[in-house]
This record gives sequence, C-alpha cells and structure tokens, in this order.
Amino acid sequence: MSKAAGDWWKGAVTYQVYPRSFQDSNGDGVGDLPGITARLPYLAGLGVDVVWLSPVFRSPMKDMGYDVSDYIDIDPVFGTLADFDTLIATAHDLGLKVIIDQVISHSSDQHPFFTESRASRDNPRADWYVWVDPDHDGTPPTNWLSVFGGPGWTWDGRRRQFYMHNFLTSQPDFNYHNPEVQDWALSVLRFWLERGVDGFRFDTVNYYFHDRKLRDNPADWRDLADPPDNPYDMQDHLFDKNRPENLAWLGRIRALLDEYGAASVGEVGDTHRAIQMMGDYTAPGRLHQCYSFEMFGRNFTPGYFRDRIEAFFTGAPQGWPMWAFANHDVPRQVTRWLPYAVDQDSLAKLAGALLLSFEGSICLWEGEELGQTDTELSFEELTDPQGIAFWPAPVGRDNTRTPMVWDASANGGFTTGTPWLPVKAPQLARNVAAQEGAHGSVLESYRAMLAFRRAEAGLRAGKTTFLTAPDPVLAFLRGDLLCLFNLGREAVRLRLDGEGHQTGPSQGLGLTPGIVRLDGNGFGFLRITGGGPGLS
Repeated sequence: MSKAAGDWWKGAVTYQVYPRSFQDSNGDGVGDLPGITARLPYLAGLGVDVVWLSPVFRSPMKDMGYDVSDYIDIDPVFGTLADFDTLIATAHDLGLKVIIDQVISHSSDQHPFFTESRASRDNPRADWYVWVDPDHDGTPPTNWLSVFGGPGWTWDGRRRQFYMHNFLTSQPDFNYHNPEVQDWALSVLRFWLERGVDGFRFDTVNYYFHDRKLRDNPADWRDLADPPDNPYDMQDHLFDKNRPENLAWLGRIRALLDEYGAASVGEVGDTHRAIQMMGDYTAPGRLHQCYSFEMFGRNFTPGYFRDRIEAFFTGAPQGWPMWAFANHDVPRQVTRWLPYAVDQDSLAKLAGALLLSFEGSICLWEGEELGQTDTELSFEELTDPQGIAFWPAPVGRDNTRTPMVWDASANGGFTTGTPWLPVKAPQLARNVAAQEGAHGSVLESYRAMLAFRRAEAGLRAGKTTFLTAPDPVLAFLRGDLLCLFNLGREAVRLRLDGEGHQTGPSQGLGLTPGIVRLDGNGFGFLRITGGGPGLS
C-alpha cells in the first residue's frame, strides 16, 4: 500500500555533510561515518531538519565517491554498513531525517557491470551502458563534451566502440533506455530505503537519458565574448542530457518512494533551462523537490533573486524548489559575494538570513554557518580532477571541500592525523568552539534564524509577495511578515506604510515612526500595523 511522504520535506532545512571532511574518528585524515554520528548532536542543536550525506559507497575515489563501484556497500574509508545503521538510528533519535546521495546516472569503470559490458557486444549487460560505433573517419559520432574536459566519448579496444561519459573517462554513463537498467536502479534505492533512509538526493538528475538519434548539440546561443573556463559551456546541451524520456523515469522513482513515505531532491545542472526543469521535475507524481546552480553565481542583486523565485512559482505553481547558495561543487558564498560585504561576518549573517527566508525548502552547505571562506590551495595540494584539469581557473571544488573546523587546535579538531586537504589559518579562525554561545557570531546568528524559520508559519509555508524597493534592497512578504535585506554596503532608509514592529533576528536595523533604516548588509523582519502591506 502506498504511503505519501507527508509534508515533512516541504519547507524543511537540509544540511549537506561532505563525509570526507566532516569528522575523522580514526586518525587516517579522512572523515567517516562514526565521526559524523558523533557530531549529529551539533546538527540537531543547530536546528536543521535533514542531513544529506554525499556518497559513502564503495569507490576508487577518482571523483571522491561520485564514481561508484558497489552501490549497496560502504567504502571502508568511511566505515561499514553497521556504522551506517548506527548513524541512521542516532539521527532518528535526535529528530533528524537522513537523505543520501544516489549517483546512478553513471558508475565507476571498475563496477562489475561495466567490466562485463565492455567484454563483448553480446553479453547480458552489453546494452547497460551507452556504446556507439565510430564514424567512418574514426571519430566519435557526436560533438558531445565531458563536463571535466575533452570529448564525452572514449574508445574501448575490447568492443571497438566508443562509450559515453558526461564526466571522467572512468565514469561511464548507464543506458537508461534499457528497462533493465531502470529496474536495477530501483532495486538499489529499495536496498537503502529498507535500511531506514528518509530519501535521496539524486546527483545529475537531468543526465539519465541521451538522444537515441545521436544528434550534435548546437552551439550556445548566448553571445560569449570570451571563451569560458570550460568549453562544455559553449554548447546548448539539448541532446546529451535534458531528454523528455526522463519524466517517465522520475515517475517510476516517485512511485517507489511513496511506498516508503520517503522524499527526494534532484540536482538539475543546466545553463539555460534549469528553473523550467526544476518545475517540470517536481510536477505531481515526480520528484518532491529540485535545486539547481541558479543561485551559485557571483550576482548578489535584488533583481537576480527575485527573478528566479518568481520564475519558478509562476512557471510551476504545483512544483517545489530547494534553494541553496553553495555546495561541494562551487566556491563558498562569502568568497563569491565579498565585493558586496561590509565585512565577512556581516555578509555571512545576511546571506544566511536571506536564504532561510525564501519560499521553498533550503539546503545549507557544511561550514557556511561559520562564515567560512574558500581555502587557497596550491596546484600540488589539489586532489580534484576538475580543479587539476582547468587550473588555474577558480572552479571551487577542493577549495570549498576542506575539513570542517571544530576548534582552534591542530587541524581544527577534524583529525589527529594528516587531513586529506589542509586546514589553513583563515579557516581555522572560524571554528565552532570560538563561536558557540558567542553573542553576534555567525553560528549563533544561523541558530537564531533557523529557530525563527521553524517557529514562523509564514517563513515555512507562506506565499511570497515581492515589494518595490530601491536597489540594493530586496523586500518581500511571507504571509504577513515583511522581510527586508540590504544587499549593499551603504545604509538605506525606507518609508513604511504603517507602523513597523520588529520580530525575529536582525542586523543593522533601526526603527522610527514610519521609517526603517538598514545599515549596509542589514536585514530585519517586521509586522506592520495601521497601514498597508509594508512599504509606501
């Protein structure tokens, strides 16, 4: 009998844990499941609802776990299945939900299925990956590119065919046109649902299907005055991903999740139509929620945020977004938006309050609640294949993935060994112990804002009405709550349509009769009496 997930996910706040970098329990320099379990009380005390674990499955780690060689076992570097079960039980005891990454668009080339598939053209899994013959001149059949550089096709001498890979050559793409592949993927999801997970974050959710006609992607239609860091961005990816067949597959996933009351979030990666796909993918009977890279850029203006939120809810009134400002693939938000900062802490607190005020669900990236910035790394310190391939472009993966900083001791309390990525002085200065209980700290500001969001029905479920305000102020109503954010560095004064009464956290907020003042990077929440909806 099907049972819906209820609405626990709707408006919830998820915290992304990068297992390699959260807490090491055995001194090998790599974070692990027992370490995460030991730190779960911190996350419960922070006030989040859901913990998202990046991949912990068996993997050769060429892409740090996003290249899976066994989908139903834990990699020894992270622990065991028993450790995983303990983590789930502990989280549930603390009132936390747990979702785990599922990287099922592609596998590692060391997965037994790929070993079998590449062995011949007539074995039982010959059609489980995307194989094609070369053109008559020996070149790949399409112009499709890899996100990590170079062509999206690699020649295999065993089959004398090309196989498709959207990422590393060691990450071959599954062929989702084959129903057996879909059935197998659902069995993987069922395995983890039976172990008690509350849902999944689906990596590269718009990459599952390719164009069977093998048509070339057109050139990007935007006027690119200079080549981007990555040539991948010079194409409009109509045929190597974003295919319409994906919608029926998402429906099959949703039907399984409904059996367990589990929830889902999909990662939509696309330059042109991400907001539209977020809506399409979260229509009734598909995924519960989706997020994209739309708010991961360097633009920090009121119009930018307003346009994206309005575009989603106008185009997909029955869909549901998850908004995020950062994750393990992009530079940290304080680093990106530093030109708009009065100072780093003020910007960090403003960004947290802004994100946690948006209509939809929210995802926080590990360490953002400390105001962390990217770590400056030398080429020799890099481990990330994308960072190495595009050096010195600031691709922001290793730089944002450095270990969580718990205290001011060596390596920030993350490990007693040598950390897999270094903990440097600027990051060490922004540690949990120093901010815990400290009035005005970024950490305590996040805690206050998370508690406010949980207590305020308007922030959790209220509709958004944007108000006209002078740049750089973003102003909107969530229910009857007036939310004001100064995204600039200079103070501004706004006239209120009525009398403003402060509620909840604030920064640089001043009230006089009929007037509100916001210092640079200031924010506040008001209820208005004796007038209209807010600003006049």
